[in-house]
Amino acid sequence: MRRARLVAAFTVSAGGVVSAASPALAAAQDQDAIDAFARQIAADVAADSIGAITAAVFRGDHVLWAQGFGWADPEHGVPAGVRTIYRIGSISKSFTAMLLVDLVEDGVIALDDPVSSVLPEVAGFGEAQTGEAPEGTVSAGTTAVTFRELASHTAGLIREPDLEGAAAGPIEDWGHKILASIPHTSFYTSPGTEYRYSNIGFGILGYALQRAAGRSFMQMIDERIFTPLGMHSSTFIVGPDLAPRLAVGFANRPDGTVDADFPALEHAGRGYKVPNGGVYSTVGDLATFAAAVMGRTDHEVLETASRAEMMRRQTPTDGPGYGLGLSINEVSLADGSSVTFIGHGGSVAGYNAYLAFEPESGTGVVLLRNYNRGRTNLGRAGNALLTALADAER
Repeated sequence: MRRARLVAAFTVSAGGVVSAASPALAAAQDQDAIDAFARQIAADVAADSIGAITAAVFRGDHVLWAQGFGWADPEHGVPAGVRTIYRIGSISKSFTAMLLVDLVEDGVIALDDPVSSVLPEVAGFGEAQTGEAPEGTVSAGTTAVTFRELASHTAGLIREPDLEGAAAGPIEDWGHKILASIPHTSFYTSPGTEYRYSNIGFGILGYALQRAAGRSFMQMIDERIFTPLGMHSSTFIVGPDLAPRLAVGFANRPDGTVDADFPALEHAGRGYKVPNGGVYSTVGDLATFAAAVMGRTDHEVLETASRAEMMRRQTPTDGPGYGLGLSINEVSLADGSSVTFIGHGGSVAGYNAYLAFEPESGTGVVLLRNYNRGRTNLGRAGNALLTALADAER
């Protein structure tokens, strides 16, 4: 089994830059686009003067370029590098969706089974209890919610449960928070009618998968995805072996204040937010995961049809494109043609993340940051680089 490769020799500059380049990077036009991108990220991180961004470009299961800009731990002078670990926020949903499809392949469940078949507690979805839901909100239990609908954000559920403390508490209690949240989770629209992003929906999905398989959700992600793909820097709980590489998170607010305490507290647990936002990873591991989604790793986690289903649009055509745990975007190129970018973004206290890849060429980008806002919009920057690389291939 091959891993996304990073060369062993890293260089560290006085500006806190740790970089690696692979001999697999051959095209000069690719290098030009990456060089321009790297200069802009370096300038943005220096201007923000808070923390770091680590970025990577990959093609298939090879990392072509990866570099860290700024400081993973400014107080102790630890520069960000290609092996720096960050929280990846909602990119975790893509892992939950892969586990879903893997269990479907094993015959444990079917995509269009009602979630109530393994989690009858969802019959207790509540009536609208927050200002998030409009007048005429659909009543609980109108239609049985399916696994497919939860994984594609078409279940019609509100974004967050109306339960104080649902997103706080030790990681060991996340399942209890899911069950406690169900009566406080209402429908915004009828299931299957439109795209409606729901964090609690993905939390319920992860818990339902645990119930269906009779095994710990986190253990299944490790055993079925992290371990077989060699993603040894990816985890839900950062233990002593990985802690030295964890970037310090900074919640920088619009008023200019910077808080490292709240992001640090969330390392011990974030309530129900495990299947929808609990993963820690590196740019190299995320490149490997993306390669696996595209079927470009020697170890095939999923069959071809299952991978295609993850990347197939599941949402109505009049709204955002979303597959199973993956965003889908059509992008126009300079020659008038178009390509499809697949991926996901993530944002949690003190960390932002973005992953996007183009399945036809196998090219992708990853950006991970240990502060919440700055000059770089990770999604726009990542898509712009991926577009430039796609243009260069034409």
